[in-house]
Amino acid sequence: MGASCKDQKRAVAICLQRSPCVMIERHKPQECLDNPELSKDLPELCIAQMKAFLDCKRGMVDMTKRFRGNAPLSTGKYDQQYDKLCSGDFNPREEMNKLNTLNSSEKE
Repeated sequence: MGASCKDQKRAVAICLQRSPCVMIERHKPQECLDNPELSKDLPELCIAQMKAFLDCKRGMVDMTKRFRGNAPLSTGKYDQQYDKLCSGDFNPREEMNKLNTLNSSEKE
């Protein structure tokens, strides 16, 4: 059951790594989440993924979901992207373009 939120956690990490707060202003992802001044500028996609991750974590302690199951097990969907971002093997401009594309499709 502990690994059921792994995909959501990695999606949040990838989104935060692509955010202007980390890529341009060079803050740590945790600072971008904790500091109210920085968190108000986070993309809507990151906020939505963070909410999904927190809902998943909350579901792990919800007794009604213990019998039905919280979520499917990790699919490894974000593993490759996460590893590339963690190792520094990425193009910052390309990552910013990906985030802008995702944000523009969310608003339409």
